[in-house]
Amino acid sequence: MSLKEIVKRVKASHPDIRIGKKGLNEGMVNEIKRRLKEHKVVKIRIGADVEDRKSFAKEVADKVNAKLIEVRGYTFILAKEDKDDQV
Repeated sequence: MSLKEIVKRVKASHPDIRIGKKGLNEGMVNEIKRRLKEHKVVKIRIGADVEDRKSFAKEVADKVNAKLIEVRGYTFILAKEDKDDQV
C-alpha cells in the first residue's frame, strides 16, 4: 500500500493519539515515533489549549522527524519521511 493510500485511509479514521492538557512530553513523543514506525502515518488530535495549532503541529513533526501532511482544526496528520514515498 502506498503512502498516499495510507494517508487517505487515515484521514477518514479517528485520531490515533490525543495530546491532552499535559501537552507534549517525552512519553508522548516516544509513542508518536513508535506508531509512525509501525503504521507510517499517524493522526493526532490536540486536546490542549494551543494558541497556534499549525506551529504546534510543525513542532511535533520536527521532534519526531516526520512530515506534516495536513492540519485541519484541532487535528493533524504526520507521515514518516521515506525517500521512496511521496505524498
